[in-house]
Amino acid sequence: MKISYYNGEFKNDDEVTVDYNDRAFYFGDGVYEVVRVYNNEFFTLEEHMDRLVRSASEIGIDNLDRSRMVEIVTQLNEKNNIDNGSIYIQVSRGIGKRNHAYPLDKSPVVLAYMNEISRPTAQMEDGISTITADDYRWLKCHVKSLNLLANVMEKERAVRAGAHETILHRDGVVTEGSSTNVFIVKDGVLRTHPVDNMILNGITRLEVLKVAEARNIPYEEKAFTVDELMDADEIFITSTTQEVTPVTEVDKKTVANGSKGEVTHAIQEGFDEKIHKLNLVK
Repeated sequence: MKISYYNGEFKNDDEVTVDYNDRAFYFGDGVYEVVRVYNNEFFTLEEHMDRLVRSASEIGIDNLDRSRMVEIVTQLNEKNNIDNGSIYIQVSRGIGKRNHAYPLDKSPVVLAYMNEISRPTAQMEDGISTITADDYRWLKCHVKSLNLLANVMEKERAVRAGAHETILHRDGVVTEGSSTNVFIVKDGVLRTHPVDNMILNGITRLEVLKVAEARNIPYEEKAFTVDELMDADEIFITSTTQEVTPVTEVDKKTVANGSKGEVTHAIQEGFDEKIHKLNLVK
């Protein structure tokens, strides 16, 4: 039986109930993180916890105890003993009667649970198809907020089109995917949108840039257009669960020769090395 955590208690997963006055329920008033677990060990836990605290602070949840968050996910991992999976941790502003204004003297409510997941090896090798769409989300995309309706709708748009992901753009400038960061390669140079309020600064995104630097792959944190996306030599997306996944099709147009490119392959190798060096994969 899986063990989950809600509002101060560890319980069997099927015994967890959520208070309907939790502001996460009716306002999406909170933030979250997803931390990858390989061989029952965390990958980039510190970076995820740092971002959780930053996101919470951005929306005015200033009393979040970082050390307690680490303690919760650590205990949860020990209790579930899942070899390969992820931990979802969510922090809401608190429990109180429905009122748009922040409730006074309320403590944040934490929800956390684990799922078993495998590495997306087939997709990382064969690539995925994508579509493009306008980015109509709010202007605080750097906050990992619970308000994901637009992201959900755009992911569904991809599914209905027979694709895996929707690549979003504002006024023709690519921002990110519905649940991923987006990279292109042109003439050997790696490019991705700079860190600002238009994108979430993905933890895997940051790891990719470290890999590029270590392998002397030139890169630019510089915005690119949809036209440049369509003309790229290589495209790949990144996220905690999708790692480094090549894109072989955009809007039914084949990217380059329709297979994983050399730079993408090099980045994947470097990412694997990071995991293996930390003894996280047998």
